[in-house]
Amino acid sequence: MSLEFALCLMTLFLLASIGTPIGFSILVAAIVYLAAAGQDIGLAGEQILQGLYESFVLLAVPLFIVAANIMNAGTISERLLNFCVAAVGRFRGGLGHVNVVASLIFSGMSGSAVADAAGIGKIIVEMMTRDNRYPPGYAAAITAASATIGPIIPPSIPMVLYALVSNTSIGFLFLGGIMPGLVIGAILMALNYYLSVKRGFALEDPVPLRELPRHTANAFPALLMPAILLYGIYGGVTTPTEAAAVAAAYALLLSALFYRALSFRALYQILVSSARSSAAVGLLIGGALILNYVVVSENIPNVLAKSLVGLDVHPLVFLLSVNLLLLVLGCVLDATTIILVILPLFLPASRELGLDLVHFGVVAVVNTMIGLVTPPYGILLFVINAVTGISLREIIGEIWPFLGVLVFALLLLILFPDIVLWLPRVFGYAG
Repeated sequence: MSLEFALCLMTLFLLASIGTPIGFSILVAAIVYLAAAGQDIGLAGEQILQGLYESFVLLAVPLFIVAANIMNAGTISERLLNFCVAAVGRFRGGLGHVNVVASLIFSGMSGSAVADAAGIGKIIVEMMTRDNRYPPGYAAAITAASATIGPIIPPSIPMVLYALVSNTSIGFLFLGGIMPGLVIGAILMALNYYLSVKRGFALEDPVPLRELPRHTANAFPALLMPAILLYGIYGGVTTPTEAAAVAAAYALLLSALFYRALSFRALYQILVSSARSSAAVGLLIGGALILNYVVVSENIPNVLAKSLVGLDVHPLVFLLSVNLLLLVLGCVLDATTIILVILPLFLPASRELGLDLVHFGVVAVVNTMIGLVTPPYGILLFVINAVTGISLREIIGEIWPFLGVLVFALLLLILFPDIVLWLPRVFGYAG
């Protein structure tokens, strides 16, 4: 490690430790490196601008953010919840199942765990805690856990970012996330059923079956969005980026014209909020781009790859080790930082060891989603706390069983790659 790179890391950790936003911390650390190495600090701006403007795929990120925000404000979330209550609310642990199924459906529209938690989180937690049906901590914990499915089932903002750093097909990544998302949903529902029986949670009054067609028809336009997106991408009609634009336009038309639940004032506020969120993500992406330049300049990925190959590391051992590291990092770093900054370090070694990069990427995204509910800094814990007012102590006290089954699901994906790769192969993936 060179002195310049050591100074870069020291600056990064120092700024991050005092609460500086990670995007700014990375940018300043990279500038310190360039200055110490005697290079033109203008390279920082050049790398950021070239990386942002030359990557068409990055346009999908703000478009999916806009789509998610429009759906949250346009009563789509409520309609989907009513449909889920009618469909699965009659079973033991009914509202817990509703929570998971709603996340599965909503994940096919937003591509964001935070949007999922903030959108349907408050509504479903209020439903679960009404009349003391479920403990507040339990309701918040299952909401946070189910929200992790959001970026796994397509569309997925984290997978778009992974495609950016790995040059992997977004389409096959999206396909690879469908089965893992369904598996995680099934495991969460099984745990919810077990805990509901063990703790004696009350049964819900079932919605009469004759009302199910009405609820289905009411939610049907919203339920069409995932089908439209997937057909557009895999039918060759649109690129993933264009599909993101279609998602935003469809959400706007649905909320404003069909459901008539979106005013011009609300739309303006949505666009402002989305612009701020996109700017924050863009700043982090820009910081990651210049930091990746620094890492490549130090030849760290190639050195790491060669050292691993020289040690004759088994691919499964390598994959398990990387995922263990990501689980630890997920306790203190957000998912975007891990995908943009940490994962590129391991991609050359993954290629050398013959690992499938679609499988590696989907597993890594699932891992980073687990980090969103991992104490002490799991962002979803704070989001649920903010929108519901339930204390972090209660949420963290109830999150551990859900965290355990999520790690179990991750292990299944690592040990059985076909869970990820089966559907991409059906659609022509050669890996």
